[in-house]
Amino acid sequence: MHLLRIVRSTESRRSETPAAVMTTLASPGQGGAAAPIWKVEATAGTAGPVHHIDAEQVWTVLHGTATVTVEGAGTDLDAGDTIVIPADAARQLTPGPEGYAAIVTGPAGMRAYMPGAPDKKIDLAWAA
Repeated sequence: MHLLRIVRSTESRRSETPAAVMTTLASPGQGGAAAPIWKVEATAGTAGPVHHIDAEQVWTVLHGTATVTVEGAGTDLDAGDTIVIPADAARQLTPGPEGYAAIVTGPAGMRAYMPGAPDKKIDLAWAA
């Protein structure tokens, strides 16, 4: 039995939205990981929409800066900062002037939804 699972960089899965590019590093469908982990890259001027995730997420900024607004309260994040965003909290990430890259994780099966529409959940392709 072989316990080691390696996901090669050439096997990374990229998903693009108008606000960012997500690169899946490992997930249940990619490497059989129990918890997905992905890299988010966003350029300046591409703020993400206000949205909710039905599970806690942990974000660590690798480089650049971002402003994260959670439940209406904003804070600036610099490279090396980590934020734990609670499940179902309204959130928006806005890249700083040089954009940002971050590593993100949360539980498998988490889903997004827009404000006022908790019954219309959206699968996160990069976390599957």
